[in-house]
Amino acid sequence: MYNIPTRIASNAPQSPLERQLIIDFLKEKGYQPEDLKRLPRKKSKELMSQACTFASLRLAEIEARSKFRRKTHFEDR
Repeated sequence: MYNIPTRIASNAPQSPLERQLIIDFLKEKGYQPEDLKRLPRKKSKELMSQACTFASLRLAEIEARSKFRRKTHFEDR
């Protein structure tokens, strides 16, 4: 149910990284992506919500670091 990416999300350049961050989050909580199908819907939805929030924040952090590095790199010249 939750492991099927939407067409829009699967075309985004950060999709593989986002998907891996979600999988890593679930593993850290003791779950595999396929375990979500066996959990009660409420629990599954809550875990995916937390995983997506985590992935979103990590992607934002990575993007911010990248922009900061580019900015400081070009200011040094």
